[in-house]
Amino acid sequence: MRVGIVILPEHRWWAAEPLWRMAEEYGFAHAWTYDHLGWRSLVDKPWFDAVPTLTAAAMATSTIRLGTLVASANFRHPVHFARELTALDDIADGRITLGVGAGGGGFDSVVLGQPALSARERVDRFTEFVELLDLILTQDRTDYTGTYYSAVQARRAPGCVQQPRLPFVIAANGPRSMRLAARHGQGWVTTGRQSESLDSWWRSVGELSLRFDAVLAEQGRDPTEVDRYLQVDAAPVFSMSSVEYFRDVVGRAAELGFTDVITHWPRADGPYAGKESTVEEVASEVLPEL
Repeated sequence: MRVGIVILPEHRWWAAEPLWRMAEEYGFAHAWTYDHLGWRSLVDKPWFDAVPTLTAAAMATSTIRLGTLVASANFRHPVHFARELTALDDIADGRITLGVGAGGGGFDSVVLGQPALSARERVDRFTEFVELLDLILTQDRTDYTGTYYSAVQARRAPGCVQQPRLPFVIAANGPRSMRLAARHGQGWVTTGRQSESLDSWWRSVGELSLRFDAVLAEQGRDPTEVDRYLQVDAAPVFSMSSVEYFRDVVGRAAELGFTDVITHWPRADGPYAGKESTVEEVASEVLPEL
């Protein structure tokens, strides 16, 4: 079991840099940031872009893997994003993982004045996004014509440090997105089903894990080739509420076949409110056991 941690892109760099350094020093396997133009209750608070944040984090660290949780098809185009990812993977010397998702119906989907999409249309767009991004990152020149995205002679050079491209961790709860993850993903990430009850949330995680097993089999994919990430703070209880609870979360995720869990750096209030001292305690008491 590997443990990763999300650092929200809400701090000026003088305050954010120590957190990224500590994530590496504490022994977390990977560190992530959100890729939004604004997020939920923090939409009116300070917020910074994911790509330059990860670029700075790559310069401040040397071993920890870094990534987006998750990059959104709501406001990115694969042609330009492929260039950003290629540069980012180069600066990080091959330590970047692309977490990517369909994009929800919140602020990101309306701030650009785009027409609202149905859930089905968002998955259609997501499929094109992943397919085109994969093509651009793995072949020298790409032509593509889709409903949502097009490319004309998009170049790859010089390509990613990681070959044939940086790994994709694809967020998926529904059957179509799961099939996309099985085809293109080196990893699958889930948040479980939204639930007010902790027990029902864990049941949903188990059901989704079994469903993904079936999708992998349907797609002829070796399940050992696909890492499984669980975003544990989608549960009704914050995973960093105590060391004892975090240890229990890791154990339950492992029992369900997950290879990785992702928690969040505690904040002073609001989402993920908790004590920063819990991070140090988890690092000293739980991570060495894994």
